[in-house]
Amino acid sequence: MQSIFPNLLTMIHRWWSEFNLQTRLMAAATLVVSLLMSGLTFWAVNTIQRQAQMIDTRFGRDLGLLLAANVAPMVADNNLTEVARFSARFYESTSNIRYMIYADEAGNIFFGVPFSEMAPENPLTLERHLELPTAEFSPADLPLVRQHRTPNGEVTDVFVPLYQGRHYLGVLALGINPNPAVVNSSNLTRDVTIAVFISIWVMVILGAVFNALTITQPIKELLVGVKNIAKGNFQQRISLPFGGELGELIVSFNEMAERLESYEAQNIEEMTAEKAKLDTLVSTIADGAVLVDTNLQLLLVNPTARRLFAWEGQDISGKNLLEYLPQEITAQLTQPLREMTQDDGAAGEHNFAPEEFRLTLTQPVPRTVRLMLTQVFDQSRETLKGIVMTVQDITREVELNEAKSQFISNVSHELRTPLFNIKSFIETLCEFGEDLSEGERREFLETANHETDRLSRLVNDVLDLSRLESAKTYQFDAVELHPLIEQSLRSYQLTAKDKGIQLCQELEKNLPPVLGHYDLLLQVMTNLVGNALKFTPAGGKILIRAYALESCPETDERFVRIEVADTGIGIDPEDQASIFERFYRVENRVHTLEGTGLGLSIVKNIVQKHHSQIHLVSEVGTGTTFWFDLAVYNGAHLTQPALSSITMAGIGL
Repeated sequence: MQSIFPNLLTMIHRWWSEFNLQTRLMAAATLVVSLLMSGLTFWAVNTIQRQAQMIDTRFGRDLGLLLAANVAPMVADNNLTEVARFSARFYESTSNIRYMIYADEAGNIFFGVPFSEMAPENPLTLERHLELPTAEFSPADLPLVRQHRTPNGEVTDVFVPLYQGRHYLGVLALGINPNPAVVNSSNLTRDVTIAVFISIWVMVILGAVFNALTITQPIKELLVGVKNIAKGNFQQRISLPFGGELGELIVSFNEMAERLESYEAQNIEEMTAEKAKLDTLVSTIADGAVLVDTNLQLLLVNPTARRLFAWEGQDISGKNLLEYLPQEITAQLTQPLREMTQDDGAAGEHNFAPEEFRLTLTQPVPRTVRLMLTQVFDQSRETLKGIVMTVQDITREVELNEAKSQFISNVSHELRTPLFNIKSFIETLCEFGEDLSEGERREFLETANHETDRLSRLVNDVLDLSRLESAKTYQFDAVELHPLIEQSLRSYQLTAKDKGIQLCQELEKNLPPVLGHYDLLLQVMTNLVGNALKFTPAGGKILIRAYALESCPETDERFVRIEVADTGIGIDPEDQASIFERFYRVENRVHTLEGTGLGLSIVKNIVQKHHSQIHLVSEVGTGTTFWFDLAVYNGAHLTQPALSSITMAGIGL
């Protein structure tokens, strides 16, 4: 028993601690109200019972005095028969009398109702004795009243002394039953009180259960739903069969969740689309882009950067940038990167301007790159989020700048020589013309005129080359090769005859017309034949050959091959790769001959305009053959497209 009580208290304390403050206050208020109502009810019952007792006391006293006055003479006359008759009649006429007992002066009972008749006296007869409240009553004594409880209720005992005159005869004891109406009223009041107390708690318990089922449960469900939505779970729904305001609240919550889910799906779709656009944009950027966090961990690398740094096929996300960069870049960028990532405070404290680096790489392939480092901050520009490294491959730009510089240098050198010769001879004529003979003056003028022609050819070649390397378009049409080649040979007939060189042509009969530009192809043939005449000694031979090739089985296209062969001095193999560059000359033989060094470069550009390539086969001391293919005209009129990436457009000439 001792162990059960503490356990019960612990269980009650734990059970009580699980309630919130509102529930505790409600329980305390209910307890106070129920106790107050019960107390008021019991107070009313006690008041009614006390009043009933007073009424019973007064009734018993009055009734006892009345009976005593009527039976005292009979008792004095010892007329017990009449006493018995009177008492029995009176007892039967009312239900308020529980008993009537008569006792003599000594307290011995001589009659009672209900009471059996006196048995004959014998030694074994038991004397019945009434214990009086006091030893005796005086005439002035009032009836004595007391109450005692019985199984049938509380009985009022009234003891009335019997006097005849001043002679004390005995005692009349009456038992007065309680008033049935009062008893019933008291019992009813007590039952109502208990019923009220029980009803209050039953109502409280039922209210709590109803509250749990109708209010607490949906509120808890709503609370869980709100927490899930706060965590981002917009698929949360509440399905409880409630109406009224609570039902409207649940419906509104579900509608809100549906809208949030729809908004989330829409936002995710928009973010996915924007991310796809951004990824597409980043992947199509010609420059390399690398994004790292403040720990130099790789977050984003576009395909261009992967190609420049040979990172294709490598999983480098989350790896340290410095571990994968080429050695030349690592040596240059380690310190700047660490300085830019040291700041973790406000952007204004260490706001680095974008820093640019130009480096030459040897791996994976030789190239020149331009790197730019830029800090990335959050939207409020208060916290550093990472660094963006932009990588530009400027190898072509460097090559173009070098070619431009070389071109300008070559043009300046080539222009300086004829200008210097012209100026020298003209100055000599101006200053010493009178001292020179007619033949010398004529020789000086012829030399100046020859240098002027040379300068004009150089300027024309530069303009032709610039025009070919620009974005100018040409209208292609059918070109007959027979008149084209014949015109080229006629232009050099006299020169070839003077040098003792034979010009020949081998043209296939019924050659189909080719697709091209007549003037440009004429310039190609003129330059090739002119170069052959320059480098072919007397007694040599120059041959132009043209013949149709077999059609291509894949595209069903037909081509005509044109060859220009000579028996000249030939070209060394180490010079053949550079022979088509501008102003290129083979120093050990060519520089002694006149020329601008632009002829073959012009030929190469014109042939490329015709979607073909110029080729050569040469052997020193034997001769050289240049050849190229042209597409057969099929009735289409084409416009030559813009220059491809191998041209020198934009060089500025």
